[in-house]
Parts: sequence; structure tokens; C-alpha cells
Amino acid sequence: MGQTVKNDPNYYKKIIVALCLGWVVIWIYRTILTPIYPQIQESLGNISDTQVGLVASIYFFAYTGMQIPSGILVDKFGQKRVLIPAFIVFALAAFVIGTSSTITQVYIGALLAGLSTGSYYGAAFSLSAKYMPKDKKSFSNAIINSGAALGMVIGLVGSSVLVGGLEIKWNYMLYITSILIVAVTFVFALFVKQDKKSPTEGTSEDKKIAQDADSQGMNLFSPKQLVIYFVYFATCYGYYMIVTWLPSFLVAEKGFEQGSVGYVAALVAITAVPGALIFSKYIDKNAHMRLKLILFLLIGAAVTISLTVFAPNPSVLYVALILYGLLGKLAIDPVLITYVSDSVPSDRVAKALGFFNFFGMSSSVVAPTLTGYIGDITGTKVLAFYIAAILLAVAAILFFLVVMLRENKATSPLTNE
Repeated sequence: MGQTVKNDPNYYKKIIVALCLGWVVIWIYRTILTPIYPQIQESLGNISDTQVGLVASIYFFAYTGMQIPSGILVDKFGQKRVLIPAFIVFALAAFVIGTSSTITQVYIGALLAGLSTGSYYGAAFSLSAKYMPKDKKSFSNAIINSGAALGMVIGLVGSSVLVGGLEIKWNYMLYITSILIVAVTFVFALFVKQDKKSPTEGTSEDKKIAQDADSQGMNLFSPKQLVIYFVYFATCYGYYMIVTWLPSFLVAEKGFEQGSVGYVAALVAITAVPGALIFSKYIDKNAHMRLKLILFLLIGAAVTISLTVFAPNPSVLYVALILYGLLGKLAIDPVLITYVSDSVPSDRVAKALGFFNFFGMSSSVVAPTLTGYIGDITGTKVLAFYIAAILLAVAAILFFLVVMLRENKATSPLTNE
């Protein structure tokens, strides 16, 4: 490890705190608008579901487009030099949306927010891959990812109570978010240290990984790589459909009151934290079970999304959402991230994660707008939930056939077991 770690053995703990807070504010932004779409639509001239769904799609289009460029920038300039400017722009973007009087201005703010937060994934998890102890990587990534769940709870519940319940103007939620983003930017400035490691320097483990990758003919578009990309695509599709449209779905089609819908949707985030921590801790001690666990989680996510649609009463719906939280994206993420980051030398981790997240997050561009379009055309969003469940089922089948069945014939390009 670099000189920074030698001088500060607790540096990795500071990194965990800083990166967790980064996900908190990103997810507050991502979810704070979803429970209050009706108020936003009314204040901007009764815009359609498709138009409001496009807000999330523009954000995720920009976010996804930044994955590969930001990975290259992080590998070249270091995490701190990318993170701080990006979060300054992010704070500005939230303020722009808060001052919006037209849907076009909201789109501009969403574009800026997507471009700025698109730099976060590669920076965050390349830091994690580099500085976390080897026997705690998945668990550390799960703690970092728990910031997403916490931010989701704050965003959903906060906007439901303050706007839906107390009738505070929706714009104020964006001003508060902007202030929180600035605060986290200061945390990055204090906790994240600029890496002084020479670009030409590499560990013996890095060299071994590079040699193994070359000997296996590893490339970014091998069959196993493509399946991993699709697995993440399907995982993200279901998740971002839920965080974008679940509150609206519960009000319009399940009869929930808007003042309480944030609490119900937040069940996904609340139960995701223990699920992610338990599964990642298990995998850190039982790496040979990693592929089987991924398959199990994919099947579980597909079943629980389907159950959300079929739920005949609120009790069954609560169970479905709780189980999806335990088995869904936030449980799969730390396992997949470790799986990818272990496969490449440390000076290429951000780039590798950028490609991985680019293909996975491309689903987040499609899901919000497609779901809104389906709602506009059919009068119900049930078909959108079916699509999400089918994608997860197909991902599970492909993962089993292409990755797991070939495991004994050749070493997977994305594994270092």
C-alpha cells in the first residue's frame, strides 16, 4: 500500500466514512423527488408521466455516459482531483433544479447532476479496492453502499413527510440537498488524500493479475464479461424502476395515501443494509461460493419484484418489498464490485469499474422513461414490473449457463478465486 496507509493505519476507515456519505447525498438527490411527482407536475404545468420520467432518464443518461471517461480521469489524476470538482457541480445542479419554473430547467439541472455524480463510482470503488484489507473488501464495499440505502430512506421519507404531509414547497427539498452536498465535499477535502504513488509503480500482485489476464485472453467483451454486464443491467433496471416509480405505483394502483407512501417504499432501503452486510461478510470468508450467491440473489430479486405486482393485500406487499431489499441490487453490488476489482491491476481498477458500471447503469436510462410511457399508454405500470422480473430471470439463466457451467473448464475473466 501507499505511504498514506503506512502513516495512517486507520485511513481505510476514514475512506469508508467519506464514501458512505457520498452515496448518502447522491441517493437523497435521486429519491427526494419521486414521492412528490404530483406536486412537481402541478407546479410545472401539469406535465405528463413521460415528461417527469424523463427527468430521471436524463440524469442517468449523463451519469452512465460519464462512467468510462471518469474512470480514465481517475486513473490518470487520482480520486481527490476528480471527486471535489464533481461534487461542487453536483451542489450547483441541485440548486438549479430547486429554482426551476419550467421542466426544461429541471432537465438542465438533471443533466448537470448526472455528469457530476457520474464521476463518483469509479473514484469511490477504486479507492475501496486499493485501501481496504483483502479479507474485508466485500464487507467494506457493503458498508460504503449502505450510504445509498440511508440516502434513499432520507429522500423518500423526508419528501413524503415535508412535502406530502406538511405541504412544504418541493423546491426547498433541493436547497437542503445542495447544502448537504457542499458539506460532503468538505469531508472529501479532509479525509481523502491525494495518492502520491508513481504511475509506473506496481505491486507484485498487480503484475500477477496482469499476467493472468493476458494468459487468459481477457478482454472487455468476452462472453463471460458480457453476461456480467447484462447481470448488472438487469439488476439496475429493476432497482431504478422501483426507486423512481414505486411511490407513484403504490398510490395509483395499490390505494396507499401519499403521506405514508415514502415509508413503505423505504422498506427496500432499510432491509437492504443488513442483507448486504450479511452476504458480503459471508463471501469474504467463503469466496468459493461467490457465483452461487450471485445466482441465488438474481432469482430472489426476480421473484420478489413479481410478488410486488401480485400482492393481494398490503401485508403481502410489505413482505415482497422487505425480501427485495434483502436480496436485490444492494445485496448483489458489493459481491459484483469485488468480483470485478480483483481481476485487474490497481492502476486500472477505476477504468474497469467504469466499463462495468456503464453497461449496468445504461438500464437506468431506459427504466424511468419506459415505465412512465407504459403508464401513459396502458393506464397501469404493471407491465413495467413484469419486464423487470423477466430481465432478472433471463440474467440468472445466462449467468448459470455462461459463467457457472464454464467455471470448471477455465478461470472466469472476472474472478480471482
